[in-house]
Amino acid sequence: MSEEYKRSHVFGMDYGTGDFKYGPITIGEVPEVIESRGYFIERSSIMSRIMGVDREVVVGKDLPLFLESREDVAERLVYPMKNGIVERNDVRAWQVIKELTNYALQSFTLDDPDFKGFYVVASLAVVAPRYMYEQLFDIFGELNAEKMLVRAATIIPQPLAVAIAHKTPTCVVVESGHGNTQVCPISMYPIRNAVVALNRGGSAANTLTSEILKDAGYGDLAKEEKLVRRVKEQIGLLPKRLEDSIDYARRNPEKVKTEIRIEGTRIKIDLGEESWTRFLIGEYAFNPGHEIFQSYFKRGMPRPGDVKIGDTYFYGMTDLSEAIIEAVEKCSVELQPHLYSRIILSGGNFNWNAPKGLEGIAVTSDEKIRYMLKEKGIENVQAIVAREPTYSVWRGCIVYGYAVPYDFKWKWERMEGWLNYA
Repeated sequence: MSEEYKRSHVFGMDYGTGDFKYGPITIGEVPEVIESRGYFIERSSIMSRIMGVDREVVVGKDLPLFLESREDVAERLVYPMKNGIVERNDVRAWQVIKELTNYALQSFTLDDPDFKGFYVVASLAVVAPRYMYEQLFDIFGELNAEKMLVRAATIIPQPLAVAIAHKTPTCVVVESGHGNTQVCPISMYPIRNAVVALNRGGSAANTLTSEILKDAGYGDLAKEEKLVRRVKEQIGLLPKRLEDSIDYARRNPEKVKTEIRIEGTRIKIDLGEESWTRFLIGEYAFNPGHEIFQSYFKRGMPRPGDVKIGDTYFYGMTDLSEAIIEAVEKCSVELQPHLYSRIILSGGNFNWNAPKGLEGIAVTSDEKIRYMLKEKGIENVQAIVAREPTYSVWRGCIVYGYAVPYDFKWKWERMEGWLNYA
């Protein structure tokens, strides 16, 4: 295979906790996105046979068509990437990973006699253990049994993919998705012993949004995870300073009131006089330790807990600015100013907007981080939100795959290069 063939057949895959982003270099700027989940069908049922459903696991955009009662969904719906890590012996989780991978590749497999497989660049959490690399490489090989789908593959950490997408060799990447947050200093390569991992991401803000909906009289809707996520994304606001934002909202309720209508249904959501709670949603993603959240914890809302998965310790309640400072201060003193001068915020958990009329009351993620770090005495901070932060990891995969020569072989000691299957 030539370098030209490789460059035109690079295929990126971002294995996120909440969403799986995928697509070839030819797709353009935005990848395909499906939820990182799989539904195990009751294959013994007569309806499965009548309807001709011969799959054990359903993934992708048609998955909602197979969902049953809430009880069945809880038992059969599997989200494999818990905190970005799949346990070695979690058979069902690895089945879902394999089906997601196959679904992505089959979606773009070319009906062309010259097609000889994709050059796949997969991206995992920086804390992913080596066995995840090994099992993912095995999956790529297994999918080639009937047709060559993967000619070669490589795997890179998500924060490194973000740094590559921004062509920034020295920086701190804060990658925050659905299930976890990775704070990773980078100096050409990830500084792995300086990584700080948090046991929360967008799902934590979803949990608080659910409680807010319950308090506003929407208890039934609060049980629908996908609807709660949508409400969070449409009404959540990130305050510069929470106390000031709440005070403003209570004095100017008409400025923060909003209404959500769910298309195709009669559902309408209006928080009314409780619209000030919109600011709690964003604050919780950045700083769950604020005293205002104690009342929710006392009523039974689970707080993000500290957990150890493999060799990695995930902090639950550490605020984002503290996590950044801890990660940077694990690096050499000479390097630290350069890291603070380039902080890249990536992932769907940083998609916060400041609506017109609320400037200075509601802020974007980069403004919030600069303010939080300044409060802790860190000056000259430069922080940016990745352009379309949900897709920055996938874009980094594409750039990396395009740049790495096709004959650069995988080396386990450096965890880089192409593992060839042809």
